[in-house]
Amino acid sequence: MASRQGLLAAGNWIIDHVKIIDTWPAQDALANVLSESRGTGGSPYNILTDLALMGAQFPLEAAGLVGDDSDGHSILQDCKRLGINSTQLTCSPSAPTSYTDVMTVQSTGRRTFFHARGANALLDAPHFDFSRTQARIFHLGYLLLLDRLDGPSKIHGTVAAEVLASAQAAGLLTSIDVVSEDSDRFPKIVRPALPHVHLCVMNEFEAGRVTGRNVRHGDQLDRTALRAAMADLLDAGVQERVVVHFPEGACSLGRDGAWDEHGSVRLPEGYIKGAAGAGDAFTAGMLLGWHEGLTVHESLRIGVCAAAANLSDETCTDGLKPLADCLALGEQFGFR
Repeated sequence: MASRQGLLAAGNWIIDHVKIIDTWPAQDALANVLSESRGTGGSPYNILTDLALMGAQFPLEAAGLVGDDSDGHSILQDCKRLGINSTQLTCSPSAPTSYTDVMTVQSTGRRTFFHARGANALLDAPHFDFSRTQARIFHLGYLLLLDRLDGPSKIHGTVAAEVLASAQAAGLLTSIDVVSEDSDRFPKIVRPALPHVHLCVMNEFEAGRVTGRNVRHGDQLDRTALRAAMADLLDAGVQERVVVHFPEGACSLGRDGAWDEHGSVRLPEGYIKGAAGAGDAFTAGMLLGWHEGLTVHESLRIGVCAAAANLSDETCTDGLKPLADCLALGEQFGFR
């Protein structure tokens, strides 16, 4: 394992079309688009971009499907510009590049997503060849938003679980993230993957949905229920560590029983321009710390500081800065 270096990230490759609106309208009513921009979207695209912008000193590799269209070509150009190896990021002639219209209310930063699955829906086990990488970590996201990988596998339960098992058999550490959809599919889709995962990163909503626990009551986080949910995820098979992030901060529970937590950055009023991609920025920070052998607490700090940097921009990744600048946000504003 020591000879392996880098992160191979796979899953959803999405172009976000971000529109800032003045209000969220009622059905049949009108809202005004105040500005619009294009940005990255999807777990691997956001995380690899974040790591490149933070100045990660290890190889970054991409895997997945994009369409053979202008959006797909722009993703490949982004990878080249950022130094991300895209040899396993394939242009598919069968479907367009996935995109999301992100509608963000200017006054609150709250956002609503209209998503077209596109080529991501076709990503399947045969698209992965782990003999072609020397990466140390394989990250897959988002479960629940990858149609074929979310499908059944006779041996492993889901195709995603099969892919993660193959990655581990090839000598890679594995991590996952899921999407916050409002459904009851979480146990069916996510649980089969957990025995093939070293690091499981979720937000509190997702952890609650996978385990069936209510971890938030209105604005109040139920920390006892959250810790119980994290223990449930370990009991379901996560091999090393469960990490959960939430607006107040983040916490970690290891298979060895070790607990750690870190507050989020106390951002001043008016700082937040948009919350899209904040969870991926946190995950990027955790993966950076994990790859570099930092302590869990140091990794959590990188994660919450990367998330804070992300919140300064309406897109998923344009707010990210070099690692030292992200960490300086915590020094400047303090932590909860």
